[in-house]
Amino acid sequence: MRRPYYGWAVVAASFLGTFVVFGLSYSFGVFLERIADAFGGSRGLSSLAFGVQTVAIYVGASGLGVLVDRYGTRRLLAAGTLLTVGGLAAASRAPTLSTLILSYGALTGVGLSVVYVVAYGTVTRWFDRRLGLAGGLSSAGLGVGMFVVVPSAAWLLTQSGWRTVLLWLAAISGAVLLLSSLLIRDDPTAVDVDPPAGEFPGTPPTPNRQPLREQLGGVKQVALTPAFGLLAVGWLLVYATLYAVLAHLVLYAAGLGVPGWVGPWALATIGLTSAVGRVGIGHIADTAGRLRTFVVCSAAMGGATLWLVVADSTAGVFAFAVAYGLAYGGNGALLSPLTASLFGREQINAVFGLLSMAFAVSGLLAPPAAGAAYDALGTYDPAFFVAGVAAVVGAGAIRVAGRWAR
Repeated sequence: MRRPYYGWAVVAASFLGTFVVFGLSYSFGVFLERIADAFGGSRGLSSLAFGVQTVAIYVGASGLGVLVDRYGTRRLLAAGTLLTVGGLAAASRAPTLSTLILSYGALTGVGLSVVYVVAYGTVTRWFDRRLGLAGGLSSAGLGVGMFVVVPSAAWLLTQSGWRTVLLWLAAISGAVLLLSSLLIRDDPTAVDVDPPAGEFPGTPPTPNRQPLREQLGGVKQVALTPAFGLLAVGWLLVYATLYAVLAHLVLYAAGLGVPGWVGPWALATIGLTSAVGRVGIGHIADTAGRLRTFVVCSAAMGGATLWLVVADSTAGVFAFAVAYGLAYGGNGALLSPLTASLFGREQINAVFGLLSMAFAVSGLLAPPAAGAAYDALGTYDPAFFVAGVAAVVGAGAIRVAGRWAR
């Protein structure tokens, strides 16, 4: 009897990784008001903790991807686990806002950066024909993490202080990441298995073991192409919607006068529907075309954010959450498969990590900008409108980038 393909265990490990990374990071919105009250800061200033963490995740990914390619997934994932748990524990004892930004933002962010690179990049070495499905399943941890962690954190905050909740999150995430590190493997050669017939058109890809100078030269060659630059710009514009929504949707909903549970559960709904979108749309993209599907989902993220400007009721907020979650899920499922399709798999972790710096820029600028807009105008509508238009423009840029790469 043929043993199940170990690639599906790698998918499970990656699912656990994305569960932790985004369940933790995307739950920041439920802490924002407590943090602002604790340190006497504005929403814009307090949002810097989320912005710095986002920068740390994606800027870190640009360099850590090279280390993962060279030294293996298990060792780097173990290091990322220690940094994540240590950063959250330190944040729970932060005496000042600046200390919180350093511990929750920078230290925890670097740890999550390692987990992010491993979770998104590794699966591309185990699948080709079914990469959309495998990528969707592995990245669905993001949506499930949001659905589980966001409302759980909101409920825990009603029972105890935000510092205690951070300690709980540190302990649970450490246990989940330990399991992930036990399952993860670099590629089929690491466990001496052969991929199923027809999975790869040729020899399965393996980690890059070139001298560091040659490896960096190959990454630089890709990074200097016009297609790479335009794709990065497109990602930056599209994901401005995500980071503005994640940091401020809970408070936006509260400002509408709807029940207090609407904001946290709307975020959870984005997570749940994004998980559905990742698996379903990721699978469809294997036959419909990954670039075309990615562009449509990106434009839909912008359109849904524009709808949020006029969503002034519980039903309107949840309609936004469902539409945005499905579009975001389809987009997120295809991030690494699209990168592999356009630029190859030889140095996928390094190239994907470098591209992910676009998210760092969005994550650093969008939450504080949306918070500052609210502080100045008393409404989030202009911020959401600008972000929605930017995403539609970004979708067009991604379409052009795909044509140039081919």
